[in-house]
Amino acid sequence: MAATATAIGQSITRGEGPDKVSGKAIYAADISLPGVLWGRVLRSPYPYARIVSVDTSQAEALPGVHAVVTGQDISDAKIGRRMVDMPILAQGVVRFVGEKVAAVAADDEDIADEALLLIDVVYEQLDPVYDAEEAMRDDAPDLHPEMESYPGLPQPPSGIKNTFAHITWEKGDIEQGFKESDLIFEHSFSAQLMHQAYIEPHACVVSAEESGQVQIWANNKDPYMLRDQLASAWSVTAESIVLHPSTIGGDFGGKGSFMDVPLCYYLSKRSGRPVKMVMDYIQELMAGNPRHPAVMTIKTGVMKDGTIKARQASAVFDSGAYAAFKPTVYLRGADHLCGVYKVPHARIDSYTVYTNNVPRGHMRSPAKPQVVFAVESHMDIIAQELGLDAYEFRLKNVMREGDASPVGHHWQQIKAVETLEAAAKAAGITGSESAALPPNTGRGMAMTDLVQGTGQFAAKIGLTDEGNPQLHMAFWDTGTGSHTVLRQMVAEELTLDTSDVEIVLENTANMPYSSGSGGSRVTYTAGQAVVGAARELRAKLVEAASPLLDAPEGQVSMQNGLLVAAGRTITIAEVIARTGGEELTGQTSVTSETPELTSFCTQVAEVHVDTETGEITVNKIVTAHDIGAILNPLNHQGQVEGGLIQGLGYALMEKLELEDGHISTLSFGDYKIPTSADVPVMETVLVQGDAGPAPYESKGIGESSNIPVAGAIANAVFDAVGVRITDLPVTAEKVLAGLRELDLDQG
Repeated sequence: MAATATAIGQSITRGEGPDKVSGKAIYAADISLPGVLWGRVLRSPYPYARIVSVDTSQAEALPGVHAVVTGQDISDAKIGRRMVDMPILAQGVVRFVGEKVAAVAADDEDIADEALLLIDVVYEQLDPVYDAEEAMRDDAPDLHPEMESYPGLPQPPSGIKNTFAHITWEKGDIEQGFKESDLIFEHSFSAQLMHQAYIEPHACVVSAEESGQVQIWANNKDPYMLRDQLASAWSVTAESIVLHPSTIGGDFGGKGSFMDVPLCYYLSKRSGRPVKMVMDYIQELMAGNPRHPAVMTIKTGVMKDGTIKARQASAVFDSGAYAAFKPTVYLRGADHLCGVYKVPHARIDSYTVYTNNVPRGHMRSPAKPQVVFAVESHMDIIAQELGLDAYEFRLKNVMREGDASPVGHHWQQIKAVETLEAAAKAAGITGSESAALPPNTGRGMAMTDLVQGTGQFAAKIGLTDEGNPQLHMAFWDTGTGSHTVLRQMVAEELTLDTSDVEIVLENTANMPYSSGSGGSRVTYTAGQAVVGAARELRAKLVEAASPLLDAPEGQVSMQNGLLVAAGRTITIAEVIARTGGEELTGQTSVTSETPELTSFCTQVAEVHVDTETGEITVNKIVTAHDIGAILNPLNHQGQVEGGLIQGLGYALMEKLELEDGHISTLSFGDYKIPTSADVPVMETVLVQGDAGPAPYESKGIGESSNIPVAGAIANAVFDAVGVRITDLPVTAEKVLAGLRELDLDQG
């Protein structure tokens, strides 16, 4: 499946770019239908309370208000992506600050906001629990007494208070492994609550028509999954719901949720008009679906020479008040708590727990940035205690070809050593011969791997009268440039320029099911569908051109967009004109399988620490990736560097601050994300692997570069000034406190 470089391998600029920068792109918030109303939500001010009464009479009497709904008006339907546990409006109890209690639809935003002020809700406060480990105790409040009845609950139930998912991975005999070890090390780490910080907040427009059809525009990257969730929650057929394409202004995992769409339907149905709902950023930060915070404990048995014998690890993930936003009920990335190392005896326990905090969803490479920070910090601590070089310690234990992963997977084409060595070489780390650094400057490394996600995609390719291909898909680009890469695949197969290929975004009624973006699945799975459709179309063109060229099909080929045989040529447009163009389409639906290989990444961060203030300056990050063929070098590098910068924010500054269940960082003035001034020198090293599983022997790149950054930076800070930070983010305040503690110990 190798490319001929007609289009694949070229740095094609993203096709949607001009519309986005010129303002022509249509986002969900831009959709305007005749008679559209504005929807607004009244949210709970309390983290945990019983709803005693709701009086909406004054709001309903306000001129310009067309609908008011409360939990009493909506059947006790719940919604969720996999685990169905979240009411559309609170049913008798609120479980987090920001939970939806009532909603209105009005002629304009001002009237809707005024109506919310007229709704009188009486609450009886209950005793909340904010800490996941405390929520697991027998004496904690039972936040979901009906948990075992929720569809999607992992079976058998965990039996642990407020814990809806307890997943275990194990290999070997963990007790025997510790008995065989010379030394045992145990450390705990914690990771913070983080918002995806996309530019565009959640938005939707819903029109519940008298016919029973429901028309939806929403910035959701997984429209078919959303359609199926809504059908279940509303007790209607999936076929009656149509999701229409709109531009998505950033995702990073956060735009797979249902958010306001289920509620917007009830407002539209009650008012008889289309309704638009757009969250502002206060609501986003208060009640979005951010990355899970976690507490992780890792216990490792090693021999005196540094050989790892056993590792036992656990992670407690704070899910917040509901599990509904998660595409998988548990966090699959927890299986990386033993890292990418040879561990003969291993056990991992992952717990996902209800608390009275904002519900968490998924963010870029779910759970992996949390657990890799813990694993790679733990590795450095062990190396230091053993008097070993951190690089050599990793090199001794990292997986090699033929090794099983810590949880028993047997991957092919393991390139962990190659990425480790490449990153170390580029960063000047060679064990005892490492390049010298200035005072208070240090280097740290971290590594991970990432498997391609799987799913189902459908693609159809037709032709215009001029012979230009049109790629039809019901798949919205989240800002990654995937539409451009898919167009490149069509161009490659039909020997055309990418500019000749148009993508036509269809609504969900016009195409078979597709999984949507996420999990590094698009190039792998959608790519297979697109290439399959393009090859089917090419075969039909060859068949149609054969008699026109007076040559058998086996002698007809495509070159530069022409059908060629025995020195004669004919254009695609001529084939269409002379055959009527009937049936000249290609259509394929693909369900992918988990590939037998994974992709490795090693990063090295170089930092300087100001010992007077604790301020950390990241001078440089080297990131080495094991890759297949690169389909679009410009797009590929953009994904690498974008992930690095997002990882930098996670490592150093980004944190949603929680105070008794209330988010206090409710603007980008308070919630800090990296700016151009924070971005260090970034050096990418590409380690050419063998054939990748995606089309043209490629591999996904979208998630891996954001995973190891926090671990590498934390290790670099320790290398610079001897301060070990075990709780993210690594802030100047924490470093300064650590420096003062060191001074006291030494004094």
